[in-house]
Amino acid sequence: MSVQTEVAPVGVLLRTWRERRRYSQQELSNRSGVSTRHLSRVETGKARPTPEMLVHLCENLDLPLRERNRLLLAGGYAPRYQDRRADDASVALVMDGLRALLDAHLPYPALLLDEYWDIVDANAAVDHLLAGCAPRLLEPPVNVVRVSLHPDGLAGRIGNPAEWGGHLLRQLDHRAERTHDERHHALAAEAAGYLAAAGYPAEAAGHRGGAADPGAAPAGPVLSLDIDVDGTQLRFFSTSAVLTTATDAGLAGLHLETFLPADEATRRWLHRR
Repeated sequence: MSVQTEVAPVGVLLRTWRERRRYSQQELSNRSGVSTRHLSRVETGKARPTPEMLVHLCENLDLPLRERNRLLLAGGYAPRYQDRRADDASVALVMDGLRALLDAHLPYPALLLDEYWDIVDANAAVDHLLAGCAPRLLEPPVNVVRVSLHPDGLAGRIGNPAEWGGHLLRQLDHRAERTHDERHHALAAEAAGYLAAAGYPAEAAGHRGGAADPGAAPAGPVLSLDIDVDGTQLRFFSTSAVLTTATDAGLAGLHLETFLPADEATRRWLHRR
């Protein structure tokens, strides 16, 4: 027997997302150009929005593409955004281009991550960082947050665990707040648990501020990842890039995480490998 999944009315979903963004009807009206009267009628089910209006409102609410599809379906319309896997032949050229960026970043580490921080691909320099982690943490899909903060992962080799852990936790909280995805909230709770167990309480009430002291002065021009690799202390800073033009929900969740040397000793070490 098949199980039917009940879908909330489109007006209810729209109101839910408006409230999640902390917008009043007036503010959403100002942003979108749709009158408050019409917004109210849509939210209460007294008016049916066109698919064009739904897409426009989703854009003004900054909804993830999967949620835009959900609202379209709730409104009785076909979804507009594909949701392909990274190994789908139709996105092969895009994935080849992203993987070329990984290789071009050598000898510095670079990873291609999905929306849940699972590794889709990585260049050879990442192997140096992950060496020595428990094999079970390196079984696909490898989650970089888990492997970074787990005591059997990189946690024991990170020289600034409170600062770096707080940075990761703030990223998780930001993503969870934007998507309201249960998996994002669960990953944030897991990360907070690792930090608390290591003695770096992460302000369990929402994790705001992360594990590091929010009032402490910055130690340098950028936050670095300080990590011991083969007995050598390396320092990296990271950059992140996303596909800002993605019209596919699967591709929209991908981000390229690249690491660059934060000091001259790290740069020389990497170029000798």
